[in-house]
Amino acid sequence: MSWFVLVLSGVLEAVWATALGKSEGLSRPGPSALFFSALAASMAGLGYAMRELPLGTSYAVWVGIGAALTVIYAMATGQEPVSALKILFLAMIVGGVIGLKLTH
Repeated sequence: MSWFVLVLSGVLEAVWATALGKSEGLSRPGPSALFFSALAASMAGLGYAMRELPLGTSYAVWVGIGAALTVIYAMATGQEPVSALKILFLAMIVGGVIGLKLTH
């Protein structure tokens, strides 16, 4: 269950990071509300997962999932250019997250 919550929290990290960007400095109410709610849920899930999983592994997985999904979303929506090197490095992040899960 902790791994599931951790992955979900990583997804929510991408949500709050994207919402923060769309909030224009927290000046837009809708994206700002999404930012704060996703941030709270993401942190709560990370804290829950850390009850059973090691700190370093939990944090690395949480950040890795959040960072990768944030960049993938930005590339999919045209906000960030796509390149073969970016895809390679994203694959390395995902591979690292999978490796941490497999070695736990």
